[in-house]
Amino acid sequence: MKEVILTPEGHAKLKEEIELLSTVKRREVAERIKQAREFGDIAENSEYDDAKNEQAMLEHRIATLEERLKSARVIEKRDVTTDVVSVGTIVRLRDVDAKETIEYTIVGSAEANPAEYKLSNESPVGKAIIGHKKGETVEVAAPRGSLKYKIMDIKAA
Repeated sequence: MKEVILTPEGHAKLKEEIELLSTVKRREVAERIKQAREFGDIAENSEYDDAKNEQAMLEHRIATLEERLKSARVIEKRDVTTDVVSVGTIVRLRDVDAKETIEYTIVGSAEANPAEYKLSNESPVGKAIIGHKKGETVEVAAPRGSLKYKIMDIKAA
């Protein structure tokens, strides 16, 4: 599995989710299985089948998250330089054509969330701006054509 880059916040959220799934959710699913068994013959028991499927999906999710945690590298604030765009920086971009300014936090792909303005370092825009300095203009190939962004500011997240 490839290295997963996380911010301290993302690392904490991942650990919390694993804890919740491993304790509360596992107990809930185990209780559903127990109740479904009480309905009688498990060979024709859809409740039991559903609960077992849910258990399998839950265990798969826990395993996936634990694997992600094992291969995670946490980017500490003290390691983040604001000379260039990198994971752990907040970058203010100016769309040259639309004349709009937007601010993104650059995060690893595991934490990306466009709704929260968390941009993955592996996304097209993320890839294009990584390593660039304040004042530089970067061109990004997008499905609807080429976009130009001027890097207005870079600060630590």
